[in-house]
Amino acid sequence: MTKFFKKIFAFVFDLIETIVFALAIFVVIYLFLFQPHQVKGASMEINFHDGEYILTDKISYRFHSPQRGDVVIFKAPTNPELDYIKRIIGLPGERIKIEDNSLFINGQKLEEEYLPKETIISGGSFLPKREEIIIPPDHYFVLGDNRSHSSDSREWGWIEKEEIVGRAFLRYWPPEKFGLLTKVHY
Repeated sequence: MTKFFKKIFAFVFDLIETIVFALAIFVVIYLFLFQPHQVKGASMEINFHDGEYILTDKISYRFHSPQRGDVVIFKAPTNPELDYIKRIIGLPGERIKIEDNSLFINGQKLEEEYLPKETIISGGSFLPKREEIIIPPDHYFVLGDNRSHSSDSREWGWIEKEEIVGRAFLRYWPPEKFGLLTKVHY
């Protein structure tokens, strides 16, 4: 009987050791490399839909700055307990303005091929139409792709780089939309 209990004890100990090791790896990956997020709401439709799951790359912005077109997850300015998903439109030091249903960056009209041609771009309380603002250092101007149904930088202003959790890089749910999220080139 003692030999039997030793085998069971060794098996249980090995099992616990494996589980602890796997959990340690998961915690390191979750805290430092990648984090799952769920899209909530309609602010990023037509490109991201309510209930979809994405994986967020938390490490790449330690090596390079966020770029225009990146879809980022960040701490909501109105409630830091929540994470928002939006697209980076304006970079530090740039001048941004909304006029004639278009966005202008440093006086040049921004072409956004990821949006339908009929998209209406209105101003907000932070950035009214025809007013130009300059984005401060280490800050970004973000907008939802569903411009008419998005609470974004037009309403509450730019976000700080330190508020950015990471860049959305993989959609893994629903399965038929599984794949890497391609970078928008300007």
